[in-house]
Amino acid sequence: MKRTIELIKKFNTLVGPSGYEDEVREEIKKFVLKLGIKSITESPLGSLIIKVGTGKKKVMLAGHMDEIGVLCTYIDKDGFIRFSPVGGVSKYGLIGTRVKFINGVKGIIGAESLKKPDDFVLEKLYIDIGARSTKEAEKLVPIGTFGVFDREVDVLGTRVAAKAHDDRIGCIVMMEVLEKVYKKKLPYTVYFVFTTQEEVGLRGAKVAAYDLEPDFGIALDVTATGDTLDGYKMAVKLGAGVAIKVKDSSLITHPKLKDLLVKTAEKNKIKFQLEILDRGGTDAGAIHLTKSGIPSTVLSIPTRYVHSQSEMIDLDDVKATEDLLEKLITTSDLGNLKF
Repeated sequence: MKRTIELIKKFNTLVGPSGYEDEVREEIKKFVLKLGIKSITESPLGSLIIKVGTGKKKVMLAGHMDEIGVLCTYIDKDGFIRFSPVGGVSKYGLIGTRVKFINGVKGIIGAESLKKPDDFVLEKLYIDIGARSTKEAEKLVPIGTFGVFDREVDVLGTRVAAKAHDDRIGCIVMMEVLEKVYKKKLPYTVYFVFTTQEEVGLRGAKVAAYDLEPDFGIALDVTATGDTLDGYKMAVKLGAGVAIKVKDSSLITHPKLKDLLVKTAEKNKIKFQLEILDRGGTDAGAIHLTKSGIPSTVLSIPTRYVHSQSEMIDLDDVKATEDLLEKLITTSDLGNLKF
């Protein structure tokens, strides 16, 4: 767990809004090169692709490097920055939130006078970077500059709160599994794909899948939980194990894949739960619609407060996700499934 926490702390200090995942990609590349792996490529849209194994069947793993954020769209005469969301940013909880732009400039989100609930719209919010005029602000944060939310990592027992578990924790799971399996004789050719622009339309995964033409797709991502007071009703909770996707807005997992995951988890005594997400999707939503269709599934890490600045995960669930992914690509009957 100590190693996982170290990676969480490192990757949640990085700035990686959709389309500007460079910092994240470079850190993952350093990790992979340190292992001695040479088969590394980058797609034209910036996804990082690591190939291991030589099996006939091809498996594509996908975890997205980008996080939700903001984009500077206008600066008023007093130097306040107006912004638009990048990805699914909720207006609730934004006031007082700190922001860090890709050029390192920091700011705080404030709001115009809000006299009634209907006034609370994103258009009423602004980012204060301490500038006193349009000209001063433009020198620091030019129009078109992207940014992310700026928040430290807090370790709360086996639970960890951070700004970008979605989906840095999916990337970390893939990295740790890669380290465990890259020297083994795998029954498949496995592509570890760290994708771009998931939060704005699953774009990096879509083009990578088109190029790789895998036989199977597996996304590693977070999912919501239903275990908070008066919260969203959902049969997923922290600490209950890896969540095996049944359905979300972008994907219905093929029953044979779902059954194989359940069978593999039960055989290896890995804690799991079944996930049905009414709203939202993952890279698997794009992968499974590529070309003539690619059977796909998702291993999800349960996460409270998704798309907030304090997403919370449980390290036991992370370990269960790693264990199931490793077993799936090393010992399961995935390659024998007929579709």
